[in-house]
Amino acid sequence: MKMVKGIFIILVFYFIGQGISYLINEFVPGSIIGMMLLFLSLYFKLFDPDRVKDVANAFTRNMAIFFIPAGAGLLGSYGLISKFWMSILIVCSVSTILVIAVVAIIQQQMEKKKQ
Repeated sequence: MKMVKGIFIILVFYFIGQGISYLINEFVPGSIIGMMLLFLSLYFKLFDPDRVKDVANAFTRNMAIFFIPAGAGLLGSYGLISKFWMSILIVCSVSTILVIAVVAIIQQQMEKKKQ
């Protein structure tokens, strides 16, 4: 029953994110908005993190399953990717470096607040 409650909470935030995304003409994907809302509600302790812990761990353990559709899509777009591989490589490298830097800065700020 605990897993069902966790899935329900995650789906509620997902659908709220989709609704907000629809209202802002899908400028930001609804799944991203929902994930940010879930993060903020956990950060500000609006509900107990143990409610979604089991579901989050299950999703994390089975993360590879979620990449199968993306991998199939990449294989289907081989012709396009082979034309622009250098641009794709540069964009992926720069965005990865930026994400790592932003996550590191946020983590440092959160660690400082904790102490």
